[in-house]
Amino acid sequence: MIVVNSGQSAYITSLGLATPPFRVEQRISGKILADRTAHMLSERSISVMRKLFAHPSISSRCFAVDDSETIFNEDPDSRIARFTRWSIDLASEAMIKALDGACVDIDAVTGLIVNTCTGYICPGISTYLIEKLGLPRNVRVYDLLGSGCGGAIPNIQLAEAFVRQADAGAVVSVSVEICSATFQMADDLSLIVSNTIFGDGAAAAVIQRKKIGLEIVDTASYFVPEDREHIRYIHKSGQLHNQLSVGLHKHVRKAAAQVVNSLLSRRSLKMADISHWALHTGGEKIINSIRDEIGLSEDQVAAARSILSDYGNMSSPTVYFVLNKLVETGMNKGDLCMMVAFGAGLSAHACLLKKV
Repeated sequence: MIVVNSGQSAYITSLGLATPPFRVEQRISGKILADRTAHMLSERSISVMRKLFAHPSISSRCFAVDDSETIFNEDPDSRIARFTRWSIDLASEAMIKALDGACVDIDAVTGLIVNTCTGYICPGISTYLIEKLGLPRNVRVYDLLGSGCGGAIPNIQLAEAFVRQADAGAVVSVSVEICSATFQMADDLSLIVSNTIFGDGAAAAVIQRKKIGLEIVDTASYFVPEDREHIRYIHKSGQLHNQLSVGLHKHVRKAAAQVVNSLLSRRSLKMADISHWALHTGGEKIINSIRDEIGLSEDQVAAARSILSDYGNMSSPTVYFVLNKLVETGMNKGDLCMMVAFGAGLSAHACLLKKV
């Protein structure tokens, strides 16, 4: 039995994606990184890095830089300037695509929610988007920080609540990450892994009451704060350093299973009722762990693997890329899709969607 939301539903009526034009094949980025940082690493770390870059799960990634030398020659001020420039540009591009796809004019946008975890500016990214795109000056805006790779779904949760209000109009949900703006290198496995998998990108969703696209049936979140040290940013000398534990996949798979099972139970659904799965890519080991923990088939994680191969892990926008892949592949009316994202906190989030 499928239980639907009571009252007025909210719908994802369009998606927009954006990546920077500087795309690098994984084998080439591995060579560049080795050439520039080998003197900082032990022989063991160099060996690990070579194995990671040789892994076939990622073929290329996109970076918000003008050339490969940029990230090696930045001071902190230049880095935050690059984050500011590219986060605004990519978020704008994704928003325009999403609004065009939904046939929504800029003047009809009543809410804007932007999440990121890879840079901090005040005022937030949202105010720059108001200026750049000419959004109404009385638009409601929210800037969300600190949710890590899972940030897109809490963003959706807030957007859905806003849309359910009277005369809500169109709300735009934007996830944008410039992961390369947190680049660091040292003889540290967390940093080596991070530099192997993360890329840059943005995604936007138009959320309305208009009954087209994907109905937001329900959402759920699950937090394990005592596990926060397994995946987080830490500050060293005033700069962000990514921290990932070797056993991260074990913790993520349990949290992901918990939030998925909770949502299915609340909706009186079984795994077999879900036709499509939009999983945050995380990495090869993460995808495999979640697949096995919640009992998915290889076909059900194919979209996540495809996005991982083409873009790596772009943090929070990535789950939208996977969802878009599923939409383009084809969904039938009435099909259910489960979005699953996870990240800092340690947190896991799920969003149940239905094709209308």
